Amino acid sequence: MFERLQHFLASLSGGDRPTFATDDPRVVVMALCIQVMEADGKVLDVEKKALRARFKEFYGVDEAELDALVAAGTDAENEAIDFFRFTSELKRQLSEDQRIALIGLLWEIVYADGERSEMEDHAIWRIADLLGVSGRERIMKRQEVAERVGAATNREEPDEG
Repeated sequence: MFERLQHFLASLSGGDRPTFATDDPRVVVMALCIQVMEADGKVLDVEKKALRARFKEFYGVDEAELDALVAAGTDAENEAIDFFRFTSELKRQLSEDQRIALIGLLWEIVYADGERSEMEDHAIWRIADLLGVSGRERIMKRQEVAERVGAATNREEPDEG
């Protein structure tokens, strides 16, 4: 909420943040990350920090660009009614390997707080399905990330349909 207020106030003053097109894949990925981060009903600072760190690493953006991406992604996420708007765009723009890597990024956001919830599982399942990423690839990415961060992976997969 505070970030949204800051973004609004910066926009009134003209701000010096870079701007991004709403169909920029980075904005779309940011919006999906924010949706997954909010899926369990709580957004922790550790999740925000993980998101920022991963975006810097993934896209090589500086702080000003990252702030602008967060603001643009938040705006896009607020306007979205479902995942389809974002995933249809990304499915056209990204290769299969890039879509699988995106699922890995989403798992990293989930595991930033050391836990995963059923709602986060469901959000990633829907996103992966819409992106054309197989259940096998999605689960493999989850296991890779969980192993890397030392999170428990012995929970059963949620019922997906």
